[in-house]
Amino acid sequence: MKTKVLLIHDAAIDEYMSTVLLTTMPGIELAGIVLCSADCIGGIAMQTAWKIQNFVGQPKIPVTLSGSRGLNPFPWPYRSDCIGQSQVPALERFGPNPQWPAYPDGGAFLKEYFANLEGMVTVLCLCPITPLTDFLQTMPGAAKKIERLIWMGGAINVGGNLDPTTLPPVVANPYAEWNVFWDPPAVQYLFEQTSFPITLFPLDITNSAKVTPGFLSSLLIAGKQFRYADLARQSYALVANEPFYCLWDVTTTTFLARPDLYKPAQPMLLGVDADGDKPGAVFAKPGGRKVDVVLDFADRDGFYSYVVKQFSR
Repeated sequence: MKTKVLLIHDAAIDEYMSTVLLTTMPGIELAGIVLCSADCIGGIAMQTAWKIQNFVGQPKIPVTLSGSRGLNPFPWPYRSDCIGQSQVPALERFGPNPQWPAYPDGGAFLKEYFANLEGMVTVLCLCPITPLTDFLQTMPGAAKKIERLIWMGGAINVGGNLDPTTLPPVVANPYAEWNVFWDPPAVQYLFEQTSFPITLFPLDITNSAKVTPGFLSSLLIAGKQFRYADLARQSYALVANEPFYCLWDVTTTTFLARPDLYKPAQPMLLGVDADGDKPGAVFAKPGGRKVDVVLDFADRDGFYSYVVKQFSR
């Protein structure tokens, strides 16, 4: 049987490529997508999502827009990546989204989905966790149908990724990662009010998954024959000159199909600074939430090879 997966993302380039990647995994059923207006511009992101779904021939997978809002908005330059993604040549012939501007509500979709769900579902969150925690506060019984949460977020033994030049000094800190920093109280709710298994992919592992010249070269070669690889090459070329850009979300997504590419997850008891002087910092906490944390690859070259192979279609 296929694993049912609900995808929550906020429309960065790597998240769109994760969407494409999920549709190539034979053991995965992508049951629906909730887009969070965090590291993106909601309407444009939904238009781009429509193009991606048509590109992969899956226009009937529900794509919805969450009404969740965070405490610490992403900088506008970060949020504009969805514009560039929508304009790559591979997507030119798709769109516009016929639902514009009245997109389906993500919270309402989750309520209906869980109300009718038989069995369990895996939630893959590649963005702030708020769309999930907002939903669970209105329908807490749904938590028993979540088989596990796989989440890209946090920084454990490495520094965070907040650029202090984009933030007021009173909130800037070197410990937080953006998916946590966007809404620390939501993470506190997740840690304190839920009990389903969580597998976390923090910056500790994603920092080592850069958009490398070798990866781009492999996509270029594959893209001469395969349309998915050509889309991926065009998309990652938009950020190839940004040295901080990593395959944060593709690293997390690949785990669903190839856990053997990663070192065993480390069980940790974690807390989050929700309202202190290091907002968004995740830290070891006695008596905290048990979380399985993936800190490193077992085969990083194999990871890159797998992604290129899956896009070779």
